[in-house]
Amino acid sequence: MAVNIKTESLGVKYGDVRVFKNINLHIEKPGLVSILGPNGVGKSTFMYCINKILSPTEGQVFLDDANVQDLDFKDVAKFIAYVPQISNETFSMPVMDTVLMGRYPHTGYNTSEEDLQIAARCLKMMGITDLAMRNFDELSAGQHQKVMIARGLAQEPKILMLDEPTSNLDIYHQIYVMKLLRDTAHEQGITVLVICHDLNIASRFSDRIILFSQGNVHIDGSAEEVITEENILDVYGVRSDVITVDGRPYVIFHADDSIIPSNNKNASLPEE
Repeated sequence: MAVNIKTESLGVKYGDVRVFKNINLHIEKPGLVSILGPNGVGKSTFMYCINKILSPTEGQVFLDDANVQDLDFKDVAKFIAYVPQISNETFSMPVMDTVLMGRYPHTGYNTSEEDLQIAARCLKMMGITDLAMRNFDELSAGQHQKVMIARGLAQEPKILMLDEPTSNLDIYHQIYVMKLLRDTAHEQGITVLVICHDLNIASRFSDRIILFSQGNVHIDGSAEEVITEENILDVYGVRSDVITVDGRPYVIFHADDSIIPSNNKNASLPEE
């Protein structure tokens, strides 16, 4: 069963710089939720507040009825797994042991046969069983990404959060990973939160999309409600055509005059 995520008047400031304010969201249904928006609008910071990496300046985050600030880190880790965009962690240990680290919140250092089976299953899900005995620090960036996702899956969380999980992957594996995450959310009844920059990938696989802009939630809803020409222009300052492909919005950006000057989005670019 999914854990309810609720934020009330959530805000974060770094010194005098406000990242976002007054974020009121309720994520109560299992599924894949994509968080979109330009760089610097607080997408990662929002995730940090949910899993207690960062304490908000204002407001509160609740997981079910518990304020996340009242939970210790081990309790949070039992039901929230976080996969960063680029792992700064390097492990001179086999991939299998790296994935087994996802079991630590549940079993500590006492690895059981069940833990080994869970880790092996997650390696297979990610298509990296052949890497099990390779050292983590010998792998490519894309392989690192797959191992870290496998570690998050091995944690068997109620909430799985991933910051740009497809950033180091080729097109085939981007689609494979997003489909896997969506199917995992539906089959296991969990919430998967994904920060994504690819509007079409998000549109294709998301059950819900939250679009951040300038420190606020611009719109929150289905792909059809969020991925529109007007919202793309308002938030990204880019002209586009949005068509429907297989029942989902699909964005085609204008080739020549798509980018609107940031100080006046309604102005036209000078002709070449």
